[in-house]
Amino acid sequence: MSLSLSPALVEFVTERHLATLVTLRADGSPHAVPVGFTIADGVVRVITRSGSAKVRHALRGGRALVSQVDGRRWVTFEGVARVLHDAASVAAAEAAYAARYRVPEPRADRVVLEIVVDRVLCSKGLRE
Repeated sequence: MSLSLSPALVEFVTERHLATLVTLRADGSPHAVPVGFTIADGVVRVITRSGSAKVRHALRGGRALVSQVDGRRWVTFEGVARVLHDAASVAAAEAAYAARYRVPEPRADRVVLEIVVDRVLCSKGLRE
């Protein structure tokens, strides 16, 4: 999917807000946790540790979503989840995270949970 975000939406997802990441447990129930995220080229990226529940859920395959809310403004990015372990992908995700939030603490077990976005839902003011 070619993802085209409005200028207002681009601005919203570069502001410093936390979001909620939802992955699915083995029984199909939702697992929701607060995260920082970045988005570029139609892919949401969340840096995390390799043993986290969200990573275990994503490694089983399937969909995930991330939602950011601030007052009446909100956006949800949804798509297929995957996990990347390679150093280049982790470094790029860390750099993007540092630009939006802060430089993350070093971790040897860091991975990147990616959501390849195929659906975007947002409040009316962010569509234009």
